[in-house]
Amino acid sequence: MKSDYAGYTDEELIDRLRDGETDITDYLMEKYKNLVRSKAKTMFILGADNDDLIQEGMIGLFKAVRDYDSGRDAGFHTFAQLCITRQMYTAVQASGRKKHSPLNYYTSLYADAYESGGEEAVNRLSEQLASESYEGRNPEEMMIESEDARRLEHEIETSLSPFEKQVMELCLTGMGYIEIARILGRTEKATDNALQRIRTKLRKLPKNE
Repeated sequence: MKSDYAGYTDEELIDRLRDGETDITDYLMEKYKNLVRSKAKTMFILGADNDDLIQEGMIGLFKAVRDYDSGRDAGFHTFAQLCITRQMYTAVQASGRKKHSPLNYYTSLYADAYESGGEEAVNRLSEQLASESYEGRNPEEMMIESEDARRLEHEIETSLSPFEKQVMELCLTGMGYIEIARILGRTEKATDNALQRIRTKLRKLPKNE
């Protein structure tokens, strides 16, 4: 099957699929399964199970194959990324694990898990919450004590709006504001403005004593 389709673009294959070549669906699902796995690794930091995320991602990929319109949408690869990520993020939100996600952000950030995160991991979580007490400490030493983590979780929940929390969640998975805007169905300007507000609010959070 691979040799039969390898010489065609995804868009050409979608056209052939619409003409009745149903095997193309299996080919595209196989071709993009590694993209699904890659996306699952970034979304895993939001607290979801990796296997569940892969399953959701494959559902998103199937929807991309089913719904792609070359006359309306961007290239298939871009469209597939959007569908996969949106499906995974919707699943994370629906799972209820989102409630504890701020704790994951902070403990993982201090463990240096987001070196390649989006927007420099929201500017390294706005310069480590503007706290000088973290300077010179190694990643292990920067793991927050449980009491401080709960305090920070409360602060983030009360200081950010629901939209800002969504933006921050996706930003910390490595997405830029343009991709975040597409996932959340908001304008690029509104999303970028939300990022600026997040940085400002994080810097104003009470310092760790």
